[in-house]
Amino acid sequence: MTDPNVSGALATARWFSCPNPRPQASLRLFCFPYAGGGAAIYRTWTERLPQAVEVHALQLPGRGIRMMERPFNRMPPLISAIAQAMLPHLDKPFAFFGHSMGALTCFELARHMRRKGEPLPLHLFLSGARAPQIIRRSTPIHALPRTEFIKKLRRLNGTPKELLECGELMRLMLPTLRADIKICETYVYRRELPFNLPISVFGGLQDRRVSQSQLEAWRHQTNDGFSLEMLPGDHFFLHSAESPLLPLLSRELRRIAKQVV
Repeated sequence: MTDPNVSGALATARWFSCPNPRPQASLRLFCFPYAGGGAAIYRTWTERLPQAVEVHALQLPGRGIRMMERPFNRMPPLISAIAQAMLPHLDKPFAFFGHSMGALTCFELARHMRRKGEPLPLHLFLSGARAPQIIRRSTPIHALPRTEFIKKLRRLNGTPKELLECGELMRLMLPTLRADIKICETYVYRRELPFNLPISVFGGLQDRRVSQSQLEAWRHQTNDGFSLEMLPGDHFFLHSAESPLLPLLSRELRRIAKQVV
């Protein structure tokens, strides 16, 4: 595998998938995947979101077209790399959407951009993730032997069933899953000022990993508007509840797009 930290090794175009460019769109929506996921999990969104929105899905090393690249396994270098790759795409207003690990990633990316004095997203849409200030108390699993690791993944219900049940795909994806989970398990929250931008949070009513109170705690990360919507489904309601989720998201995106025209 190639090293994602080698200067010049990764073109910015490889970081973001935009299968349906909309040059006339007034707003970009950057979408961040869950652990083990790639840009493809957002492939249906382009056609189901408002025409004023151009969807850019993050494609991380170790999956999809970047399968042969070494995945990141720590949050700080990952955030620095994404921030660098994103710079050419900050020429128009934008918002972030992230699910599970993706929510944590885009939250930390927005804080990094604020520290650097770069343009900030107009809105954070955070899905299926506990607020970052809540201390993680579960025992780390990223370094477990293969069989035990896969058993834990099944119990935690944090990995798509289709992936767990495909032996060949699991063999290919195991290093990436370990790396992604290590990112989450070694993450250290550092207190900073809340954002002055709205945060919308989505959760699954049957999600055993993330409780409603843990989702509600995102409220403390903003001085602006906050909303929480609970949808039917488990940790992967992102897929099973796409029909109610996307209209809710579209409503907010239309409102934001009108404000920036």
